[in-house]
Amino acid sequence: MSKESIRIISIGAAIQDIFLRGKVFAAHKEGKQEIQEFVLGSKNEVESIVFSTGGGATNAAVTFARHGFDSGYMGMIGDDIAGKAVLEALHKDGVDTALVSIDKQHNTGASVILLSPNGERTVLTYRGASNQYDIDEHDLDSAHAQWLYISSLSGDFAALQAIAEYAKRHDIKVAINPGKGELQHNHHFLELLPAITILGLNKEEMQQLYDGISVEDAIRRAAEHIPYILVTDGPNGAIATDGTKLYRAGVYQDVPVVDRIGAGDAFNSGFVAKIAQGESVEAALTFASANSTSVVSKIGAKAGILSARDPLHTMPIDVSQL
Repeated sequence: MSKESIRIISIGAAIQDIFLRGKVFAAHKEGKQEIQEFVLGSKNEVESIVFSTGGGATNAAVTFARHGFDSGYMGMIGDDIAGKAVLEALHKDGVDTALVSIDKQHNTGASVILLSPNGERTVLTYRGASNQYDIDEHDLDSAHAQWLYISSLSGDFAALQAIAEYAKRHDIKVAINPGKGELQHNHHFLELLPAITILGLNKEEMQQLYDGISVEDAIRRAAEHIPYILVTDGPNGAIATDGTKLYRAGVYQDVPVVDRIGAGDAFNSGFVAKIAQGESVEAALTFASANSTSVVSKIGAKAGILSARDPLHTMPIDVSQL
């Protein structure tokens, strides 16, 4: 099956991002923490402002579209300027937005990101319409998907359960990069594992899911139910499995970090794109790492997302038995 005939629907948040960048956001140390602070009532100058769009599901949808898949987005926006910006950004990359719903009671989700000179950030978030999920079987029937990519659903476990059960009944592959809200339902989440094809978590989330055991042991436990597992560990790289082998990869290459927003979305969706295309775990890890590296080198979660045409170099990947 060609990529163009594989339909991947991404489900989750859509956000208007506003990036403020300047020396005023430089942090200072207080013990082990870095603190940003402002005098109440003061006026502070910034050097630049960038308007962009984010949300894990819209970021993933753009990865899939730029990689050549039939990509669609399912989620909620408000009837406002920010919602129009979200749709315009998706249309620019050819993402199908027919499954987007308009919330008349809430504004589109929005984040203000304060970028410090070293690339770290403080995020002020309004969830708004992105917190609202009213997905029923008719919506999922209308998706006509071979794959569903689920990002954070703001802790709406009932929505996640309904989507996972629908996918299992209809033999639809599910890739999921859940948020903390979904993982709080630890034992119930584990019950959904047989419906999942690819599970993507970071190291802390994986250990939370399996009550603090080592990442390798947690991967072995999850691999009893899930064909592919991806665990990211920031600058330390990632570990993945296809159920028989463990694959360990470092960082694709060192680049100046401008903005870390969207790096995890780029990694997880990049991995899913290659696996959905039928490529190897090594190829999936390489593209995922390259995608994430490109994203952190630019401001905004979508600006650096790679396409299938972008050249990649190889990277060392250690392979061992699971």
